[in-house]
Amino acid sequence: MEKPAEESVEKRTDEAVKGEAALKPQFLTTKEKFHAFVDSEWQGSKGEKASENDRVEETNETPETKKLKLDADEQNKGGNPDRKRLRGQNKSRPHTKPTAYDEKRLCLSVLQANRECPFGDKCRFHHNVAEYFATKPADIGESCYLYDIFGKCAYGLTCRFAKAHTTPDFKTMENAELIKTNEGRNAVKNSLSKDLQNSLRKRSVAFKKSEEYLKTLSNYKDKRDQQGNGDHRAAEVSADPAGGEQRASTEAETQASPDKQPPVKTIGPLTDVDLIKLRPFEKKQVDFKDKLYLAPLTTCGNLPFRRVCKRFGADITCGEMAMCTNLLQGQQSEWALLKRHESEDVFGVQVEGCFPDTMTRCAELINNNTDVDFVDINSGCPIDLVYKKGGGCGLMTRTRKFEQIIKGMNYVLDVPLTVKIRTGVQEKCNIAHKLIPEMKKWDVSMITLHGRSREQRYTKLADWDYITTCSKLASPVPLFGNGDILSYEDAMKARETGVSGMMIARGALIKPWIFTEIKESRHWDISSSERLDILRDFRNFGLEHWGSDTRGVEKTRTFMLEWLSFMCRYIPVGLLERVPQKINERPPYYMGRNYLESLMASQHVGDWCNATWTCAFLPKIKLTPTNGFSLNIQLFGSGE
Repeated sequence: MEKPAEESVEKRTDEAVKGEAALKPQFLTTKEKFHAFVDSEWQGSKGEKASENDRVEETNETPETKKLKLDADEQNKGGNPDRKRLRGQNKSRPHTKPTAYDEKRLCLSVLQANRECPFGDKCRFHHNVAEYFATKPADIGESCYLYDIFGKCAYGLTCRFAKAHTTPDFKTMENAELIKTNEGRNAVKNSLSKDLQNSLRKRSVAFKKSEEYLKTLSNYKDKRDQQGNGDHRAAEVSADPAGGEQRASTEAETQASPDKQPPVKTIGPLTDVDLIKLRPFEKKQVDFKDKLYLAPLTTCGNLPFRRVCKRFGADITCGEMAMCTNLLQGQQSEWALLKRHESEDVFGVQVEGCFPDTMTRCAELINNNTDVDFVDINSGCPIDLVYKKGGGCGLMTRTRKFEQIIKGMNYVLDVPLTVKIRTGVQEKCNIAHKLIPEMKKWDVSMITLHGRSREQRYTKLADWDYITTCSKLASPVPLFGNGDILSYEDAMKARETGVSGMMIARGALIKPWIFTEIKESRHWDISSSERLDILRDFRNFGLEHWGSDTRGVEKTRTFMLEWLSFMCRYIPVGLLERVPQKINERPPYYMGRNYLESLMASQHVGDWCNATWTCAFLPKIKLTPTNGFSLNIQLFGSGE
């Protein structure tokens, strides 16, 4: 017989549930009561105003559990229930990506000062503004953030807040004073120009320094082959590419008179650059000591999120991991990961690759065409797509290639080169302590060590004892520790290990104000309204970065919901029985001190889209909940 909900709550208050955070008894509740409270409150607040077309299509059904996967021998034998285990990702969730956000868009010729459309009658888009507005989804709000800040909205009539800056005769308004104030301001750097993109696609970009270094690698190979065949008369090649190619001269050439020397072809005056290679300590230096480093987070570590973290005190920021081959091909989506906001004073980019030639050329490309303070090599990525090609964690086991990549990138870069690694590949076989002394010889400027192996992922806590050992081996090269930091107490313990600084990843996603807590050495019992303001800032930054048209609004909402899948795990300090919250403790069902606090604790995607606290985004959302964190969002209908 099933026990009543009240008895289960009492049992949870008397006994600590393994894996759950300890909360004060008066705030604990059951799953049924929690969802009943959340649903009744926000649906009741809409009342008679909400029509059937304006309601959010949702379901309170629990997401389908992950399917059990059997080993090959178990499948042949019919399967042993005792040996079943959950494996793999939730691949049953939909991956639909809309190719068009509007049924019929406004032609670009209309947006750009009514210039003539080159396609004429064959154009598939609207040329009549009145017809376009008749089919365009209704505006979301009455004020446009871009128009209020910059004096002009670049998206004009397609903006989802177009009423704020559109006249009755469909003309776009401008604020001359604000435009003059922002004149010449370039808030975002490192955009991919069309000329560079075309050159990359045509493979007409010259990589002079890279070719110099790669030539030394081929000469090494040729020399080894010749020595293996017994030919010891081959010319010697210098091992240091900075010293240039030192070719051995024959005995006859040594004894030749100066007037018989071949003429030297000159191309201009001789400068120091021709004679002297920039030495490692002469490169642009970055002070990494005692800094808080926001980790390069795939998907969630976008530019708007980094701006939020900078406001709370992050010292170093880094772009999301970019594939070197995609950058060399000029892919716009990959170059977008290198963009830098003006507020990011110490900014780096992270690249991933597995071959010396592509990584060296990519480093030279970044060095010549972007404004960055350092470049980071991701040799800690655990995903199969990267690892099976020899990149990410795979580089840790391919030390020869790893050495060639680091030396080649160092040769072409004018900024420091950093490396991010894990403890190793296998769970009980750490190899980072063997690599770190070698990386010191390879002139790495900084090392970041994640205290977990590739196989371990997040199943266990990070090994900070091992990080301590590696920190001593790395000295004097700075070593940053990474793993399980969610409060300033965790940060204090990390500093005691002797690391030069801390990289924060999931802790920043769960509570981006963690940087303020660490710097002020306190627990911040942040209110739900303050957390809502953080989401509003993210919304504004997202509209500025991705745009205020339908496509930009959809992207902003998508990335916000991805972030909320982490932020909902935060438990307010005032509700905890034991402070601080640990990162490996999941939150139980609880009632907050007000309705908004309860709503933010929900792990149901439908609650995240509540119009009360989603910052006045599109109120009409079609949800397809799958595992509670991933969803497919599609725009339909008109707004309120």
